[in-house]
Amino acid sequence: RKHPLEIPPPSEKDWLKEDEEDFFLQDPDRMRDALPQPFRMINKLVMLVFENAMEIIERREMLREAEKLKVQPTKCLPTAEFQVPGRANCLTVSGKYIFVGLSMGLAAFKVFDCKEVCAWDAAKREICAIHASDLGNECHVLFAVDEMGLVWLLCFQKESFLLVKILNEMEDISKQSRCVEVVLSPGGDYAGVLLQGNTKAWLEIYQLPKDSWLKEMEKNPGAAAGLACRERRSSWTSVVQNSSTSHGAIFSYTLLPTADAKLSLPVLLLKVKPPKPVTGSSFKNPLDALKKVDDASMLGLGYNHLIKDSQWEQQEAIFHSTYREYLQAESEGESKEEILRHATFHFLLPGRILQVGPEMKVQPDIPTGISVHWSECHNLCFYLLNRPLRDKVDSDPKPDVVWPCAAPIACSAVSSCSRYLALACEDATITIWDKHLGYPLSVTAILEERLIHSIHFL
Repeated sequence: RKHPLEIPPPSEKDWLKEDEEDFFLQDPDRMRDALPQPFRMINKLVMLVFENAMEIIERREMLREAEKLKVQPTKCLPTAEFQVPGRANCLTVSGKYIFVGLSMGLAAFKVFDCKEVCAWDAAKREICAIHASDLGNECHVLFAVDEMGLVWLLCFQKESFLLVKILNEMEDISKQSRCVEVVLSPGGDYAGVLLQGNTKAWLEIYQLPKDSWLKEMEKNPGAAAGLACRERRSSWTSVVQNSSTSHGAIFSYTLLPTADAKLSLPVLLLKVKPPKPVTGSSFKNPLDALKKVDDASMLGLGYNHLIKDSQWEQQEAIFHSTYREYLQAESEGESKEEILRHATFHFLLPGRILQVGPEMKVQPDIPTGISVHWSECHNLCFYLLNRPLRDKVDSDPKPDVVWPCAAPIACSAVSSCSRYLALACEDATITIWDKHLGYPLSVTAILEERLIHSIHFL
């Protein structure tokens, strides 16, 4: 070679163009196949859509695989179908029978073949709620609530209904109360009925004489037949004359021959009313307040104190002056109508919370007490059921045990074994108690500004 080797100067065609920043990353074999604009932009958008679609598909596939690993719920298909006369509002199962509340009375069906056994429509009422319990010896007790709020207590034996009593029937319609809730204890020994009048509410606890019912039905097995029950195949002639007035429509059913049933009536044990608000003390000195205290072994409802009305008024004035802005905002949204109190109650089996005397016989499967808490109340009250029978029931009994809580109790639940009690307060705190041992097992705080409406054991 005449001249030495030199690096040739760069030519303009080798310069990087501004619109081709990734020019050096492209495949040299496909340089000539590069798409011109605007097709390159379209190609990028299509590839972006395709990559996003693949990500969505992969995510769904992962969720689908995770769902396959979960336990799938069992699908239960109907095995039988049976027709009921009228409209079915409610139903319950007790033993080998299905009791259905209809738009006109009650009906009983067998569980095995779903055949109608008996129907009861002597009252000509629509049944809205029904509760039943098996008493043994093919005898069942039923509580039926109609559209007027009346509670009908019936017995079912040998495929026939028998009306025992209407618990809240009143001769004066202006004093008529309506049923809000009925709770039947396991085994059918006790029943609780929550009633509401025009301006007040209260709870009635009844003891059901199921042993007496079984003996009375054995002595007179045909007492129930033909009185309050009729077969669908036979004709039924009502002894009740329809009336155009509301008074006649309500009280005409007292003509039913309940006296011929010869069954013992339930015994009213307790009549619990909502707790009264704590007011100023009327005691002149501490000695008078101490005289009202029994033995100071347990907490009470807080009525025996020494705080005067003037002190309450002074404290309320300080509170209103401090939080005046917040109170005005709340008062604008609140209604002045009085809201009736609602009670939540549970029957409790024997445990260490409610101690009974040694002279009382306790059976492990029969409740010995109830727990009651009212809406907007901090206290959970316990009442013993083993009380001496009196001619006149105390309308405002004193609770045997009181549990004060830091916030009003919103709801509560008792486990199926009746050992654990769950309390949920309005401050979103849930406490689990062991009733047999008498101490809390756990306390859980939910997120703030959450109101718990119901709680259940699984």
